[in-house]
Amino acid sequence: MSRGRKVVVVGSGGREHALAQALLESPSVHEVVVTPGNAGTQGPSAIIGKSLRNAKGRAFDVAIAEKPDLVVIGPEQPLCEGLTDALSAQDILVFGPTGRASRLEGSKAYMKAFAEKVGLVTARYRIVTDGDELPQAVAQFSEPPVIKADGLCGGKGVVLVDSHDQALEAARNMLSGQPFGEAGRKVVLEERLQGQEVSIHAICDGNRAFVLPAAQDHKRIFDGDRGPNTGGMGSYAPAPLVNSDLLRRIEQEIIGKVLEGMRTEGNPFRGTLFAGLMISDAGVPQVLEFNVRFGDPETQVLMNVIKGDFCELLVSAARGNLDTGAVDLSEIHSLCVVLAAAGYPAEPRKGDVVLGLSEATARPSVRVYHAGTQLDGGRVVTAGGRVLGVTGFAPTLQRAANFAYSAVESIHFEGRQFRTDIGHRAL
Repeated sequence: MSRGRKVVVVGSGGREHALAQALLESPSVHEVVVTPGNAGTQGPSAIIGKSLRNAKGRAFDVAIAEKPDLVVIGPEQPLCEGLTDALSAQDILVFGPTGRASRLEGSKAYMKAFAEKVGLVTARYRIVTDGDELPQAVAQFSEPPVIKADGLCGGKGVVLVDSHDQALEAARNMLSGQPFGEAGRKVVLEERLQGQEVSIHAICDGNRAFVLPAAQDHKRIFDGDRGPNTGGMGSYAPAPLVNSDLLRRIEQEIIGKVLEGMRTEGNPFRGTLFAGLMISDAGVPQVLEFNVRFGDPETQVLMNVIKGDFCELLVSAARGNLDTGAVDLSEIHSLCVVLAAAGYPAEPRKGDVVLGLSEATARPSVRVYHAGTQLDGGRVVTAGGRVLGVTGFAPTLQRAANFAYSAVESIHFEGRQFRTDIGHRAL
């Protein structure tokens, strides 16, 4: 095992703060550089003799200048734009799929066709690019279909409706290009599946996978799963809905088939494969979507249930020789509560001063991951929709929730929003 690695993490959200912290705690790492980062990823590090800092500029330029041992790409946009390919061409080791492999997330139409080809259980669908086809296409579904923009929309390109008329209106709106631009010029109409959603993350080397415990997130902004969809208002892991037998089935019937299918296409998948699944009442895992990177806010809880050398795991996957012995999975439960800015998700307000961070981070069994934050004259202020991910960890989920919500009460900023029922499905 190498000693003294430098790692560059690309991104600025809570996911990247959680990844940076887990990498910094890896025995083989001495320095983590986050680009562009946020207020939580710029020194000083809490680990003596190690360095955590931010670097500004294009991710490609930062990676070239820093000469890291590994680059970990957080968000989907640079992956789909081919950042892995560009850095690999400069002999820089990257954890993250190529641009072609990233189409699993970059195009929902491609993903649905791929899922059919490799024999995955997924919802019936119809792809539409012409508004004149919409009435006939929507009418093919006995229940109102889910409306999905084909391209990347920052987690906001899925619309759930209550009637066929609403489906027609939502699809026409997407095709107009008004809400999502070119990403919505192709629309996927999809049968609405019933059951519980779950997030499965697998660290992949192109042939094999190390599957992490199941997590569940909470998309709607208000308690009781009400209100508009967001990027995610909280999460917890492990999710008891997925026992060891079901997780093994998912690994064999979904993750394994994806890896085989991608190899067959000549696009071996190296990186994090995030399967968004619907578990039916009969216990059947059905594919809703694939993401080609760690989820947010799932990463904030998953990093607290892994122990060992997380960096070594990612390096081995990036090299195509997965070292599953680099880490172990603990018996810890973890729960994350997202604190969002006033006006989120429509028009989040920026510039509000965040108070109480020192008190919250001093609490035992708590980590506060920064997302939409920046420093302003030495003060931490809001700079995005989802501001912080307050995360508790403990031997039981209830205690993890108690730790997280206790820390939430220490943090204040004008107009803060958060859900009080994270983990309700399990608790």
